[in-house]
Amino acid sequence: MNAFAISPAQLYSNTPSDFDFKLESLAQGFRSLSDFADHLSTNVDIAFPVIHGKFGEDGGIQALLEKANVPFVGTPSKECQCAFDKHSASLELDIQGFLTVPNFLVEKDKLAKPELEAWFQTINLCKENGKVIVKPTRAGSSIGVVVAYGVNDAAQKAEEIISEGIDDRVIVEVFLEGGTEFTAIVVDVGTANNSEPVVLLPTEIELQRSISSDDTTEDTIFNYRKKYLPTQQVVYHTPPRFPAEVIDCIREGLSLLFRRLGLHDFARIDGWFLPSPVTSLPSAENSGKFGNTKYGIVLFTDINLISGMEQTSFLFQQASAVGFSHSRILRTVVQHACSRFPSLVPCKNAWTTLSKKLRSSKQAEAIHKGTSRQKVFVIFGGDTSERQVSLMSGTNVWLNLQGFDDLDVTPCLLAPANGYFSSHDQDFNDISREVWTLPYPLVLRHTTEEVHAACVEATQPERVEITSRLREQVMNELGPPLSKHDWFAGFDIAYEQPTKYSLQQWINHVKEAGAVVFIAVHGGIGEDGTIQTLLESAGVPYTGPGPIASRTCMDKVATSLAVEHLTSYGVHTIPKDVRATEEVLKPSIIDIWNELKAKLRTETVCVKPACDGCSTGVARLCCPKDLEVYTNALRRKFQRLPANCLSRAHGVIEMPVPPPESLIFEPFIETDEIIISNKLENGNARHLVWKGENGWLEITVGVVGKHGEMHSLNPSITVKERGDILSLEEKFQGGTGINLTPPPATIMSEEALQRCKKSIEVMANSLGLEGFSRIDAFVNVRSGEVLLIEVNTVPGMTPSTVLIHQALAEEPPVYPHKFFRTLLDLAFERAK
Repeated sequence: MNAFAISPAQLYSNTPSDFDFKLESLAQGFRSLSDFADHLSTNVDIAFPVIHGKFGEDGGIQALLEKANVPFVGTPSKECQCAFDKHSASLELDIQGFLTVPNFLVEKDKLAKPELEAWFQTINLCKENGKVIVKPTRAGSSIGVVVAYGVNDAAQKAEEIISEGIDDRVIVEVFLEGGTEFTAIVVDVGTANNSEPVVLLPTEIELQRSISSDDTTEDTIFNYRKKYLPTQQVVYHTPPRFPAEVIDCIREGLSLLFRRLGLHDFARIDGWFLPSPVTSLPSAENSGKFGNTKYGIVLFTDINLISGMEQTSFLFQQASAVGFSHSRILRTVVQHACSRFPSLVPCKNAWTTLSKKLRSSKQAEAIHKGTSRQKVFVIFGGDTSERQVSLMSGTNVWLNLQGFDDLDVTPCLLAPANGYFSSHDQDFNDISREVWTLPYPLVLRHTTEEVHAACVEATQPERVEITSRLREQVMNELGPPLSKHDWFAGFDIAYEQPTKYSLQQWINHVKEAGAVVFIAVHGGIGEDGTIQTLLESAGVPYTGPGPIASRTCMDKVATSLAVEHLTSYGVHTIPKDVRATEEVLKPSIIDIWNELKAKLRTETVCVKPACDGCSTGVARLCCPKDLEVYTNALRRKFQRLPANCLSRAHGVIEMPVPPPESLIFEPFIETDEIIISNKLENGNARHLVWKGENGWLEITVGVVGKHGEMHSLNPSITVKERGDILSLEEKFQGGTGINLTPPPATIMSEEALQRCKKSIEVMANSLGLEGFSRIDAFVNVRSGEVLLIEVNTVPGMTPSTVLIHQALAEEPPVYPHKFFRTLLDLAFERAK
């Protein structure tokens, strides 16, 4: 629990593990938390805590700030403490007259199984296999939440949560079978002394089982992975598909709850709608409680005092649906907090002046829109296994480029012509696709399927009518109280409909608009030269390499052949055995395995699809049984291989669906292990542990520039947290994966680093790359020689991607918005 003032650049790291081992030398540290609070009291006007879970939402940071008289956004410490603890919150909700989910508290060293058994009987649950949820009372993001069956299983799982140190208080709750989960953002728009909470458009969370049998043992709960990684197992509907009376009940109840629990500024509250009676919720006892409707029961379960704030989090989804951009909703929340502190009146006046400028600039923009600003179309999506990362990349690029006043940026979804749910039966070589131009709120979704479904839904009159009516209702509740505040600059997101084009119609539309296209479509026609050829034929400028380089780099074998003459420049390639997937799926597993070992001269094999990326389908195979498990997953079209189903430990492996036409087998390259040590008990800081036994490490490096003049950014050493292959999460999801950028001098000398960068540049220019790309390779840390893995001509551009880290490691640092603008400018220059 030490506080450090970090640089803005470090905010873009995947995880604190990217930099916390060097905090002692690079960051301003504080001797104690009270010193930190004292520093804030003299240096900031207001603090905005965004620490999720313990210390952030349990009143810890709030108490520290209160003691030092530092104004802050959000709920006071005492109210946080009550609302964050799920058991305390449940008791308080019951006292306040709300329906609650029956639960049983288990405390460390106090588990009484007979009492738990009696509780099961009280609520009509079978003690042998009654289904319950077991979860920590004081943890967020669904961490530690598990399903249990019966008293013994529930007791065991409660003890496991306690023994793992997640929490020393656990609750066992009834599993709400047949119910639908929802979540809603509440924003206070009242004055300093008069709370006026308004509930935005709630979101229904629809959990789905996978259609393939690889997930049959997985319980349908909204867990950490489903919350924060794009998955087709969750679909969101804003507003919910509930009867109007139920939505009104949810909004009325949450407004009431916000007031009665003494919450401030904003919160996100989760709950359940149960359309059918539940035996564990006796109707007679609960008849007078809030939450009964003629359509079913509404329950409020989890209070999140600091809502998630990733780019597509519920806060921004729901706010954009009622007219707020990302910055405008945050300004509103912060300014409302400021209004509660008399000391911040001068700041309030300054902000009012800024708001008036914002208003006038928006009016001027409305007059001149389309005349002087350069049009940019950001295209993302597609139909490959990389489409979800593409959505994350496109969203990030779009939001960053929006900051430039001279650009008019339109987000666009590339989708299969007949929609996603029939795409697996289509010919994937067919370029008949559709492109949707998207309004602001429709971009903020977690999957391409969800974006597409929202586009289709936006054309359905009944759904449009419901959404429009609710949007107008919420905006009418928000508008009058907000307009009383001088600082409110008005709503800045207009309601618009999505527009559908065929791919060729869209290209014609882009050409007529005189626009440039920022390509963020990973894999498929986005990286194999198809889109590049179509745009080039139409004379439309676009980002990234041209058709020939794209086509070459999409084919991993062709890429190797194109650079195999560069040995004298320190560039090497890995031997490959390419086989048709049909051949590998034949029953002769032992024969195939022996052939691979003999031809590749290796004991362990790396398998990967011939034309795919983002670690899709990449696995380490150590024996015939591993090959059998892998081929079985392809045959049965599993969407993923569960963790540790192969002989070597590994994380979840996303699989290509449908299976690829061909597979590449390579010798598995053994690299040195790098470990970020845990903080020692004696207080010593975390540090790198690297033995350097064989000298090879995996790196990824961005290259940027004009044709023939590509510049290598500083490489990132990729540290695998589980298994031998970087997972999808480790590559692109914030909060996971560790990247060391640039390579620490204790691992790689400056001389070896410069040789490595030179080899990368030679390779990039030899392949005809331009604009930007990313090269993955193994590097010998002593000699700087590189062993090519693959080249990505449309690399990941998510907020957590290494390209961002590498641009920030340049001298001077290049921030994300400037980095993406540079790539756009390179496209303009090439077109000229």
